[in-house]
Amino acid sequence: MNIKTDNGRVITDMGVTDTGNTGKVEIKDTDVPVKKPSCSSKEHFLAWDKEYAHLKWGGPASIRSLQAYLAPEARVLDAGSGNGRYLGELSRHYTVVGVDISLTALGSSRSQLARSGRFAEHLGASVHALPFKAGSFDGIICYGVLQHLFKDEREAAVREFMRLLCCGGFIFFEAFGWEDMRCGGEPSSPFEENTFVRQNGIIYHYFTEEEVKKLFCGFEVLELENVTKEKTFRGESYQRHMVRGVFRKL
Repeated sequence: MNIKTDNGRVITDMGVTDTGNTGKVEIKDTDVPVKKPSCSSKEHFLAWDKEYAHLKWGGPASIRSLQAYLAPEARVLDAGSGNGRYLGELSRHYTVVGVDISLTALGSSRSQLARSGRFAEHLGASVHALPFKAGSFDGIICYGVLQHLFKDEREAAVREFMRLLCCGGFIFFEAFGWEDMRCGGEPSSPFEENTFVRQNGIIYHYFTEEEVKKLFCGFEVLELENVTKEKTFRGESYQRHMVRGVFRKL
């Protein structure tokens, strides 16, 4: 099946039609799982539209870590693409699709790429229920996304990644670690360990390395590291902690 985009360009064999800036997705003959997690509330998803309404463009982000694994022209999914920080660079080298639950983010991403003369597919979808055929992608980038989901949703998202990757395909993962200065606050409802909710209604989960290993237990671990940096705020030193990994479907 084809994806027909808002500028008429078509990418074959992914099974989805982008209906333009509405963010609605028409699914054709796909094998999307029937079971969908239901932990996050509608308010949580709407909170991202409010967040992206005032977030400023942070500039393009490097994709060097991906290029070490992915051949040129590979099919890449940016799962939770936000306002397109990675899509611009990805589109220079790969056939790329960005999905996000925020229509505001997708609109901002389209505009940013258009200004730079780049193009990527944009689709409104949740990472734990993705409207593509099995084996559609060679690589999936998921940076700063799973930290905003409950455990049931994170597990569903990783099952989707497994389904969508071709044999030998790669996942590039990054999320907050539990030793981060920001870990803490109001416990989430329902309660989950190291999971909090901010005043903006967005969920924040902080991972341990062992938790990441368990989450991606069906994949071969190629890289897994804890990245810590010191940040000074009002004369005080604080620690930032990220967990990063590269995983391969066997």
